[in-house]
Amino acid sequence: MRIFSRVALACIMTVGVVLSAISADAADKAGKRRGTSFKHDYSAAYTVQRVSVRTACFPEKLEAILAHIRAKTGKKPMVTSGHRPHSGTSQHSRCYAADIRVPGVSEKAILAAAAGAPGIGGIGRYCNGIVHVDIGPKRRWAHCGGKSGGKGGLANLERHHRRG
Repeated sequence: MRIFSRVALACIMTVGVVLSAISADAADKAGKRRGTSFKHDYSAAYTVQRVSVRTACFPEKLEAILAHIRAKTGKKPMVTSGHRPHSGTSQHSRCYAADIRVPGVSEKAILAAAAGAPGIGGIGRYCNGIVHVDIGPKRRWAHCGGKSGGKGGLANLERHHRRG
């Protein structure tokens, strides 16, 4: 009798799970999403270089920029630096900025993708290939060991941005 009870219970549970999945699928098709209170989940649009990189506080607008870069480059950006609470007046201190690399994608392509992202504020570049994106005021910069504004992708991007 115990075996019969277990088999019957397993069948009832299976039917319940199947019916639940069918009703959730129907609700999804009807445009009624259940169980979520957020509009988009962009967390799959990027990775982090180390587990210590803080990204949980990224606003949706910053995550959308990272998702845009992924869509334009075809590869996930890797966040090398996110929230840095004790970084003075930096956009990082408010969790409004990310320093990124996109493995296998040129710096020029990353800069171009970032420039076209909706809601982009600042775009910066470092000589080591890391690109800074944020949702602060619009500005462009390059920093190479004391030299500011140098040649390369960002200078060309700035000229192109002014024309267009």
